Amino acid sequence: MEKKQQTSRPGNGKRPKPRLTRKQKTLRILFLVLTIIAAIIVVGTVVFLLVTAPPDASRLSTPRPQTTTVIDENGNEIQVEIPGLAANRKEQFYTFLLVGQDTGGGGLTDTLMLAAYDVPNQTLNVMSIPRDTYVNYNGTVVMINSAYNWAGGGEKGIEALKKEIGELTGVTPDFHVIVQWEAVGELVDAIGGVYFDVPLDMDYEDPNQELYIHLDAGMQEIDGDKAMQLLRWRKNNKIVNGKLVIYGGYPTGDLGRIETQQAFLTAVLEKCLQPTVLLPNLMEYITIFQKNVETDLSIPEMAYFGKSAASGLDMSQVEFVTMPNKGAGNGHLLPIGEDIVEMVNDGFNPYDEKITLKDLDLVLKYGSSSSSGSTSTSTSEPSATPSAVPTEEPAVSATPDQPVMESPSESAAPGQSPAASAAPSQDPAASSSPAATPTPEVPPTSTPVFTPDPVPTPAATPGGNIEYGPGMEPVA
Repeated sequence: MEKKQQTSRPGNGKRPKPRLTRKQKTLRILFLVLTIIAAIIVVGTVVFLLVTAPPDASRLSTPRPQTTTVIDENGNEIQVEIPGLAANRKEQFYTFLLVGQDTGGGGLTDTLMLAAYDVPNQTLNVMSIPRDTYVNYNGTVVMINSAYNWAGGGEKGIEALKKEIGELTGVTPDFHVIVQWEAVGELVDAIGGVYFDVPLDMDYEDPNQELYIHLDAGMQEIDGDKAMQLLRWRKNNKIVNGKLVIYGGYPTGDLGRIETQQAFLTAVLEKCLQPTVLLPNLMEYITIFQKNVETDLSIPEMAYFGKSAASGLDMSQVEFVTMPNKGAGNGHLLPIGEDIVEMVNDGFNPYDEKITLKDLDLVLKYGSSSSSGSTSTSTSEPSATPSAVPTEEPAVSATPDQPVMESPSESAAPGQSPAASAAPSQDPAASSSPAATPTPEVPPTSTPVFTPDPVPTPAATPGGNIEYGPGMEPVA
């Protein structure tokens, strides 16, 4: 019987593997890469869930202590703190100081916001604090955006800002987040731009800051560069007859700028939170955040807030508001205490007890209104009586009148000269001749306690001449 001839096989007798085509190799590599990416996402998600941790109670702020006057054993009046007021906090309710810093403009705290995140109710409220609001900084009346530099910047500057926000609102922020404006531009580019209605024609140039703003009014697509121009613009400028003329601007001053910033940031957030935009750009968001944001939040705390927001926060639960204010003349502002208290208790108060006017320390008057030079201790809101706004303003000048601050714990404005008493009283009842025509208020002869922010040198012009349009202040 004839035996069948066996075919020898190489190696261990197994059939050789068929050669893969180039397409098959590419698909295999792609599958391997996708598998690795999926594993990283799974592991990252697990780590993310494990490292999240809400802030410890010791990291949260407490209410500004209230004081009262008592008589000590020697018969002297002394101020003592009232313990136990508004000490308890709402569960998982956190507050933040958001600072937009303009590195091109010398690091000014150009935008200030108080944010409150109620985790259980998934609401986020953001209050813009106008940069030109008067505050009392260590006995000196200044605008709030200068408090950071008055304190020397850095950590001390941030603590000074937190303190001033606490005195304005009754809520001292738990944490701070400092964002360079460049981060917003990078973020806008990362999400592919947003459509936005630019409210005004914007034309401003300052080579010293490398700042060039040229935007036409109207609906248009805003990329990162245009976003920077939109957010930083305050007024226009141009050279006329050899002079640099500053003109235009928002009709409502910095309040108009705040409205534009709020509307634009809302448009950016709406697009950022879309799942089709959020997921593909998540790593780039993190990179932008790490490069341009300074904060005292730890990584577990940031993860906790990120996870909390991702689980249920949407734009319908985000509200932007502006701190209630009134004009103080010369483009500066005074806080309106009663309205602030109502707004804070409605969405920003982290304490069980309600915030009251006694929790605030406000500059309420503009100009000298007391013949003795001391401030009123009333908690009511007197109407401001600003003096005339000058039609022309030098690059650096003091305000035409010295603001008067009101503090529950102080009886006089530190640093206010007795010379201020020479100003006629604004109270008609105080006049010896009621029928006489009221004499216009005279600015104090002493150097005012208020020191305005330094103004950057504008673009070079022939002869260095600068002319400001009526009522137009220099661009900071």
